Amino acid sequence: MTKITNGLRRRRAPWCASIGVLLAACSSGASAPTTPEPPPTPPPVTAGPVGPFVAGTAYLDARSWVQYTAGDAPLVIIAPHGGLLLPGELPDRSCAACVTANDTNTQLLARVIVDTFTARTGRRPHLVVNLLHRRKFDANRDLPEASGGNTAALRGPWEWMHAAIDTAKADVGRRWQRGLVIDLHGHAHAIPRLELGYLLTATQLRLDDAALTSTGAFSASSVARLLQNGLSGRTPAQRLRGTTSLGGLLEARGFAAVPSPAAPAPLVGEDYFNGGFNTARHGSRSFSTTDAVQIECHFTGVRDAETSRAAFASALVDALVVLFANEYGWQP
Repeated sequence: MTKITNGLRRRRAPWCASIGVLLAACSSGASAPTTPEPPPTPPPVTAGPVGPFVAGTAYLDARSWVQYTAGDAPLVIIAPHGGLLLPGELPDRSCAACVTANDTNTQLLARVIVDTFTARTGRRPHLVVNLLHRRKFDANRDLPEASGGNTAALRGPWEWMHAAIDTAKADVGRRWQRGLVIDLHGHAHAIPRLELGYLLTATQLRLDDAALTSTGAFSASSVARLLQNGLSGRTPAQRLRGTTSLGGLLEARGFAAVPSPAAPAPLVGEDYFNGGFNTARHGSRSFSTTDAVQIECHFTGVRDAETSRAAFASALVDALVVLFANEYGWQP
């Protein structure tokens, strides 16, 4: 069993044994359509997991509401909306913008992706998971909305979570100089395809490559470093939605995506999530060593069943291995 630590205390995580049953019981939901904007320079975080860190070992915050599993790959995966815990001492979030529906099976999907990547490459991605249900804590928002008015109780977990992500990013920088953060979500939009959010709006994506390049929008993207300084020699627009982009690589493996060669942009009137708080805070528009993408997954064929999750994880890992080799200079 994976070791779980909380400070210097090591214990087993009781939720692990029943996670499959609980996840199956969770109702389908989708992320909010707006993109909250954090400050360009994130405020310092003072509380977080304490090392030394061992790849494959899980660390919990003081309340056991957020989990960080250390890795040794140039990849960090965040699962902010798949938690199941509903502690009675936490009131339900209540605010005008509060969304409380979970992204069904995304925590389980994240763990399958980590295991698949590890088996494929011999290196383990870092994993940060919010274990609380979204009714209690939204781990893809700034603190006031994330806590839904319960700031005093949730400031610690919120700070611990972002410190854990920063810890993972720092390890990626030390080992590999650059890497990628995936913020994993689920959507319930009409079109069953993956929505890849880079902080570029649907309107921006509907520009042709030359016009989009001329706007300077790439420098404000959550993958600014990848688009402008990738190692493949391709143009930023090709890295965004060409055949060797993440969307193009997933499309070639049977998973429709936007942006990609077949769908360079959402059409007018089509729903599209372009990224959120985590993508903005942890991506390379703020000169981070890590790029960040929000992957919004449709339900059927990706999140709905064990076979679907395994097939998608395999396709995503294959795509990431190619992307890392082409643009990051990393090979397992």
